[in-house]
Amino acid sequence: MPRSKNDFWVGLFVMLGLVALVFLALQSANLLSLNFQRGYRITANFDNIGGLKPKAAVRSAGVVVGRVASIGFDDQRFQARIEMDMDPRFHFPKDSSLKILTSGLLGEQYIGVEAGADEKNLAAGDNVTHTQSAVVLENLISQFLFNSAASNTGNAGGGANGKAPAAGK
Repeated sequence: MPRSKNDFWVGLFVMLGLVALVFLALQSANLLSLNFQRGYRITANFDNIGGLKPKAAVRSAGVVVGRVASIGFDDQRFQARIEMDMDPRFHFPKDSSLKILTSGLLGEQYIGVEAGADEKNLAAGDNVTHTQSAVVLENLISQFLFNSAASNTGNAGGGANGKAPAAGK
């Protein structure tokens, strides 16, 4: 009998440890939000959202002020339609602007909020019209390569005088 009692307590301890690890993993990945207050939902349309995902952060001045609730496609405007759940503690003017930004060079994407100056604040159901799409790294690289290839076609021989440069010089 004492052995089964010890097994029960060891099993319980292991289960609590696993639950704690799952909780920490979800918290560190910003996938778990323990805010039980009901916020307000706003929408915005973007031409290109890059790699933005649902549950991505909505930040202002580096502070998480909301989360991306859903991502859809508006087939009338041919744009991505983003719905965001904003924290009820934070209110932004109606003329605020939204940008899709990246944490670091290749980090996660999030929505950045820049507050406007309007006296009225955003409310549930409002649509933000001032948006800036994501900067896609692949597009920047292809533009750079295209521009450098176009500038090199003017130099057919490779050298300044049209002759190939001599080796070893």
